[in-house]
Amino acid sequence: MWKSFKTWWKESRVVKKFSRDRTAMASLVVIGLYALVFLWTMVTNLDVDHVNKLSVEKPNSVGWLQSYNQDTGKIHSGPSGKQILGTDKLGRDIFKRLLVSVNVAFKIGLVTAFIACLLGLLLGGLAGYYGGWVDLVITWIYSVFSSIPYIVLVLLIAAIFKNTQGLTGLYVAFGLSFWIGPARVVRGEIMKIKELEYVQAAQAVGNSSFRILIRHVLPNTMHLIFVYFSLLFIGAIKSEVILTFLDLGVKGMPSWGLMIADASKDILSGFWWQMIGASIALFGLVYAFNIFTDALQDALDPKHHS
Repeated sequence: MWKSFKTWWKESRVVKKFSRDRTAMASLVVIGLYALVFLWTMVTNLDVDHVNKLSVEKPNSVGWLQSYNQDTGKIHSGPSGKQILGTDKLGRDIFKRLLVSVNVAFKIGLVTAFIACLLGLLLGGLAGYYGGWVDLVITWIYSVFSSIPYIVLVLLIAAIFKNTQGLTGLYVAFGLSFWIGPARVVRGEIMKIKELEYVQAAQAVGNSSFRILIRHVLPNTMHLIFVYFSLLFIGAIKSEVILTFLDLGVKGMPSWGLMIADASKDILSGFWWQMIGASIALFGLVYAFNIFTDALQDALDPKHHS
C-alpha cells in the first residue's frame, strides 16, 4: 500500500502541478504551522473548569498554554519579554489566548466543512443521478435554505441549542447553510457524468443504480468536494469571527472574533496590541487558504494538463 502511495505521489499530475507553484507551497507551509498549533492545543487540556481546579490543587502543574485564562497581575500591559503581545483588560496573556483561538477556528472550520460537503455530496448526488421527483424535492429544499440568511438561521439554531455548551449551535447552523453550494455543483456534474459510456456500461451489466452512484459516479466528483472543503473551511471561520464580533457566536472561550470585539472597545484608549494580534492571525490563515484553494482548483482542473 505504501509503495502504491509513493508511486501515485510521484506520478500524479495534480501533485506535480501543485508542487511547481512556489506560492501555493508557501501557503501550505503557513497552513501547516496553524495546524501544528491546533494539534498542540488538542493534546493540551484547555478546559477552563479543569485548569481552575488544577491551579488550586496543584498550582505548579498548570502548563504554559493552560494558563491562557489566568490573571498575570498586569492589566493592559504592553508587549514584553514575558507577554509577547501584552495583556488584556483582565490581565490575561493575549498571545496565549491567540494560540487557543486557533483551536476554536479549526474546530469550526473542519466540522462545518465536513457536514456541508457530506450533505452536499449525498443530496446533490441523489438529485443529479435519479432526477425526477427526487431532484425536485432536493432542489426545493436547498432553494428554501438558500432563501434564509445564515445569520437568521444561526439565531434560530442558537435558540434551539441555548442550553447546550460549546460550539454545537454554530456547527449545525453553518452546516445547514453551507451545504447548498456543494450540492448544486455536484448535482450539475453528476447530470453530465451519468451520460458517459462507462456509467451506461455499468448499467448494462446489471449493477444497481445505488451501486453505480456510490462506486462509479460520486468518486468522480471528489475534486469538486476537495475545493469546496477548502472554501467552506475558511468561510466558516470568517463567519464565526463576524458573528462573535456581533455577540451572536462563540461564548465563554477564546476566539479571534471575541478578541477583536474586546479590542475594539480599548483601541481608542491606545491599547492596540490585542486588535493587531488577532487581526494578523486571522488574516494569515485566510490569505494562506485563499492562495491554497486557488492553486488546488487549478491543479485539479482536468482541462489544464501543463
